[in-house]
Amino acid sequence: MSDWPVVALGDLVEEITVGFVGSMTHEYVDSGVPFFRSKNISEYEIVWNDIRYISDKFHKKLKKSTLRPGDVAIVRTGKPGTTCVIPETITEANCSDIVIVRVNDEKLSAHYLSYFMNSMANNQVASHLVGAVQQHFNVGSAKKIEIPLPSRDEQEKIVKVLKDLDDKRKLNRQINQTLEQIAQAIFKSWFVDFEPTRAKIAAKQAGQDPERAAMAAISGKTLDEIDQLVAEHDVQGNTNVAGAGSAGATLEQLKTTASLFPDALVGSELGNIPEGWEIMPLDQVAYYQNGLAMQKFRPENENDFLPVLKIAQLKKGFADGKEKASPNIKPECTVDNGDVVFSWSGSLLVDIWCGGKVALNQHLFKVTSTDFPKWFYYLWTKHHLERFQQIASDKAVTMGHIKRSHLKEAMCVIPVNTDLDLISNFIDMLIERRLENFCLEELRDTLLPELLLGKGKPG
Repeated sequence: MSDWPVVALGDLVEEITVGFVGSMTHEYVDSGVPFFRSKNISEYEIVWNDIRYISDKFHKKLKKSTLRPGDVAIVRTGKPGTTCVIPETITEANCSDIVIVRVNDEKLSAHYLSYFMNSMANNQVASHLVGAVQQHFNVGSAKKIEIPLPSRDEQEKIVKVLKDLDDKRKLNRQINQTLEQIAQAIFKSWFVDFEPTRAKIAAKQAGQDPERAAMAAISGKTLDEIDQLVAEHDVQGNTNVAGAGSAGATLEQLKTTASLFPDALVGSELGNIPEGWEIMPLDQVAYYQNGLAMQKFRPENENDFLPVLKIAQLKKGFADGKEKASPNIKPECTVDNGDVVFSWSGSLLVDIWCGGKVALNQHLFKVTSTDFPKWFYYLWTKHHLERFQQIASDKAVTMGHIKRSHLKEAMCVIPVNTDLDLISNFIDMLIERRLENFCLEELRDTLLPELLLGKGKPG
C-alpha cells in the first residue's frame, strides 16, 4: 500500500446525485440533447453507439440528472462502477440510471477518480452494492468508496502519464476510421462505379490523354493539378500525391495504378464492367471457414487455453476470456492478429481481428484466400454486408443468419491485376494502429496500479 492518506469519496466532492430513474421511451426524439444510459458509459469514455436524445424542454425538467463537462459518470447497474469523465466537447447532456459525481477540484482530479474507479475499486464497488432484486451502485455506495489521495499536483502528474496513453489510443481510432472510409470510398470508385475506366473513356472521346484522366479520377485531383504534379516531379523527383490518401502515394504509383484500368466497358450479368475483367462469386474469391461449437473443446489445463471469439468479442474488438477453449483445436479455427472475421448470424459484421490469438466459435467465419490479397476479399465482403444483413433480418427466426448459398450469389468484379498497393497500404496501417492500441492499453493497465499506489514515478 502507499503512504498516501485514504479518504472517502463523500469528503472529496461538491455533489453526488443520480440520473433519472424510470421509463423514458416516450420522451426520446430524433435529435436534441444527448441522453446517456449505462450502455453509453464505458471505461474512460462515452460510447456513442445506440445513443438516445431528448428535447431541450424535457432536458430542463430533469435538472438533477443534467451532466456537465468534468462530471464523473459511474454506472449503477449492469457493470456497476464503470466510470468515465464527461469531456469538454459535450456542453450539455442528460442521463438515466447513472451516478453523477462533481468533485471538489481543489482536492480531487476527476480523471484521477476515473482511473481509480476503473482499475482498483472493483472490490469496493462489489461490497457496496445494494438492492435485493437487482443489485446496483447508488449515491450512498459512491460516498463510501475509499481513495488513496496524493497531493493535487501529484494527481495531475499521474493523470498526465495515463491520459497521454489514452489520448494516443483515441487518435489512432480516429485515424483508423478515416483510413477505413478512404479505403471503402476508393474501392467503390474503382470496383463498383469504375470511375477510372469511365474517365479514360470520356477522355478518349474528347481527344484527351486517357492515362492523365484516370490519374485525376484516382487521386481526386483536377487535370491541371495532375499537370502541376508532373511538372514538379520532373524538377524535384518523385512527388507524394496527397489527394490519393495520406498513405503517401507517389506520382509513379499513381501512373502504375492508372495503367491497370482498361479504357472500355463491356456488358456482363452485372451490367457494364471494365473490358477484360471477370465476375466471380464471393465464395470463390475467398474461403469462409466456420468456427466450432467451443463447448465441446474445453481446455484440459486452465492455464493452457485460447480465449473464445464469439460475436460479443468481435463487437468489442478484444477477447475478454469469458469462455476458454483447448489450444489443440484445428489451426483453421484459430484466429490471429490481422485475420478477417465475418459473423454470419445474429449481428452480422465484418472486421479485421487484432485482439490476439483466439479460438473461432461457431456462427463466425474466418475469411482467407490463396488467390487474392486481404484488402480485396475484406472490402468485397463488406460491400455485400448490407445485403446479407437484410437477408438475415427478413428471416422469421430468433437469430437471423445467412447461408453459404448467399455467398455464392454475391458477385464480385475481378480486375486483371489486384496488385494495388494504395488500398493495401490503408489496410496495413489500420492493422498497425489497432495493434499499437492494444500495446498502449496493456502499458496503461500495467502502470495504473503502480502509479495509484505511489510505486511509480510519473513525470
